[in-house]
Amino acid sequence: MPAFRRPSRPSHPVRVEPGPGQESVWDYPRPPRVEPRTERVVVRLGGVVVADTTAAIRVLETSHPPVYYLPRSDFAAGALSRAEGRSLCEFKGQAGYLDVTGGGVVARRAGWTYAAPWPGYESLVDHVAIYPGAMDSCEIDGEVVQAQEGDFYGGWITENLVGPFKGAPGTMGW
Repeated sequence: MPAFRRPSRPSHPVRVEPGPGQESVWDYPRPPRVEPRTERVVVRLGGVVVADTTAAIRVLETSHPPVYYLPRSDFAAGALSRAEGRSLCEFKGQAGYLDVTGGGVVARRAGWTYAAPWPGYESLVDHVAIYPGAMDSCEIDGEVVQAQEGDFYGGWITENLVGPFKGAPGTMGW
């Protein structure tokens, strides 16, 4: 009979040193910081634009790519509908999920929102975060973002961002 072995713990990640013009997710704070942004953010689904804004908010948290929250008013009419389920963020409070519809395609539970966020996150009211991997594309100033690995956090990875990034299998303990 083989000896029992404890599963190994994930090794602590090694921070990638950012180059000129880059940001490291390991320099982001915990609890997360909320930042208003003016870049143009465009989200496409089903071959059509479902959101277009220059008034996004990004949330920055240690080890996570930024999550972009777009004003609900900057989504196309009929693009958002309530979905089943809720989750709890230890910082922002209770989130509700949304289906996103565009061009005849429905992305189930592809967005989330905080109707009554906890203190410090009140600016997220009437804003919607989108999982970029569930969309045709999400762009920031014309750059198509890469989706954060995994299906929980919903971070947006751009060329100016370095990790490693939490979310992939084996990173939950970071």
